[in-house]
Amino acid sequence: MQNSDPQPPTTPLVITIGRQFGSGGRQLGRLIADRLGISYYDKELLSRAAKDAGVAQSFVEENDEKMPNFLSSVLSFNMGMSASSWYQGPSSISGDRIYNAQGDVIRRLAEQQSCVIVGRTADYILRDHPCVINVFVYAPIDNCVERIVGRTPELSRSKARSMAEKTNKLRSAYYNFYTDRRWGHPDSYHLMIDTSLLPMEDIADIVVEYARRRFASLDKKQ
Repeated sequence: MQNSDPQPPTTPLVITIGRQFGSGGRQLGRLIADRLGISYYDKELLSRAAKDAGVAQSFVEENDEKMPNFLSSVLSFNMGMSASSWYQGPSSISGDRIYNAQGDVIRRLAEQQSCVIVGRTADYILRDHPCVINVFVYAPIDNCVERIVGRTPELSRSKARSMAEKTNKLRSAYYNFYTDRRWGHPDSYHLMIDTSLLPMEDIADIVVEYARRRFASLDKKQ
C-alpha cells in the first residue's frame, strides 16, 4: 500500500477510484462525493478530453480505458518486446492524444476543486498531487455478476460474467500500458476494499473517515 502520512489539505482534495467491473465503483464515488459535498467525475471527463484532443466524442467513448486498437491484436505476438515499442501509427497517435488530453483535464480539475474521479489512471496522473487518496474496489466475480445483472436485467448471468472478465482485462491492459504501476496491485493505492463485505453506504463512510483522519483539517463541506 502507498504511504499516507497525515497532513493538512492545503490544496483541493481528490479521491480517485479504480474498480473492477461490477464492483460498484461509480456508486461508491457518488456516495463519497455527496458526503463530502464535492464534485464527481466519470464519463464527464470524456467530452472534455474529446474537445481538447480535437477528436469526436464518439471515438473517445469507444476507446475509453482501452489500449490503442492495434496493440490489443499484436501484444500477444510482440516476441518479448515492450508494448511501447509497437506504439506508433495513426491509431496510436489518436490514443495518445486522447490519453494526454484526458490527463490535462484531470490535472486541471485537481488544481481547481476537490472532487472524486473514477478510473482513467487518475491515481497515476495525480501521483504528485499533495492531497490525493487512491482507492481500488473489487469483489468476487459472482457478486460483480449480481450487480451487473441488477442494473442490466436483460443480460444473462453468463454474458454478465463474460463482460466483467473482458472489461477487467481491458482496464488492466490500459492501466499497465500507460503507467509504471500495476492495475489492482496494493502498491498502486492507499485503500483496497472488497465491496461484497459491507453495504456501499458503510464503505463510503469508511473512505470519508479515512480522508478526514489523514487530512485533519478537512472540512465536512469542501
